[in-house]
Amino acid sequence: MSSIRPLRIGVLEGDDIGHEIVPASVRVASAAADRAGQPVEWTNLPIGRSALESHGHTMPPGTLEALSALDGWILGPIGHRAYPDVPEAINPHPILRKHFDLFANVRPTRSFSDIGCLHDNVDLVIVRENNEGFQPDRNVVAGSGEFRPSHDMSISVRVISREGSRKVARAALQIAQTRRKRLTLVHKNTVFKLGCGMFVDACKEVAAEFPDVEVDEVIVDTMGMRLVRDPQSFDVVVTTNMFGDILTDVAAGLVGGLGMAPGLCIGRGAIAMAQATHGSAPDIAGQGIANPYAMMESTRMLFDWLGHAHRLDTAVRMAEMIKAALESALSSAETRTPDIRGTGTPDAMEAAIVEHINRSL
Repeated sequence: MSSIRPLRIGVLEGDDIGHEIVPASVRVASAAADRAGQPVEWTNLPIGRSALESHGHTMPPGTLEALSALDGWILGPIGHRAYPDVPEAINPHPILRKHFDLFANVRPTRSFSDIGCLHDNVDLVIVRENNEGFQPDRNVVAGSGEFRPSHDMSISVRVISREGSRKVARAALQIAQTRRKRLTLVHKNTVFKLGCGMFVDACKEVAAEFPDVEVDEVIVDTMGMRLVRDPQSFDVVVTTNMFGDILTDVAAGLVGGLGMAPGLCIGRGAIAMAQATHGSAPDIAGQGIANPYAMMESTRMLFDWLGHAHRLDTAVRMAEMIKAALESALSSAETRTPDIRGTGTPDAMEAAIVEHINRSL
């Protein structure tokens, strides 16, 4: 019996293509775990539309308690816009982020050859604040940050706190230390003098503790232009919630689309949630064409994060195996999906990845 600490991972498939790409990601991770000698205990939990049908709620009672006992989990895409208008059909992922204080959403953008990228040599990470900002489903403790005082007026409140800004800045700076040691603060303090002003001030306060990291600033509208023109000039970017939500989709468009946009939600502790940037894509569900890369790479990021957090070399080795196998599969049109100039299927991509892992030394 292995004496290596097992990792306890939850599996929440989500909706639509989630039922395809999440099991594929688990199979890839399981192959890497077997090869690296890292025990993994998988726990399947219901969530989303199927949970509403089977348990009467899109996030059944007991889910949060079950997740609290785990090291992390894989959350598939959530198609909440198509949920019926009933109290039991809630959007689960803001609740998960808030409940577990997963305040930083780490979203890498990387270009690969021959898949239709608009630029070569793109390798950046956008760290998006996750639990404040304009999003009304998570920026207040009770009630809503969006309301309508009259029939013809709606008001949305943006929440920026010094502590929330410090937390996401620290996470971004720690990531920058492991890369090219450059951090860009994205904001609009020319207009939002108090909100963005506080965000910038808090980020700079924390940055003083990281003298080896070079820090600069870019106004958000300029950042949109520069992502399109010279994305290679950025390393790690940190920004507020809504700005980050928009900019990461722009960045994904540079490197092949949302199928190439992974993500990892992290907080203060070792717990983490793998969650790809894209939605549940109901228009292509069940057709055998959904690109599994973003979900697989998000899963790889999860095991890399947990490996470092728990000092498990075997989990880090798992992540290295998955990374090499993903890059190998992306290098051939036969093992790429059609959205990234491939002629293959998700099953062909998965098979090639697993085969590469099984050949790993």
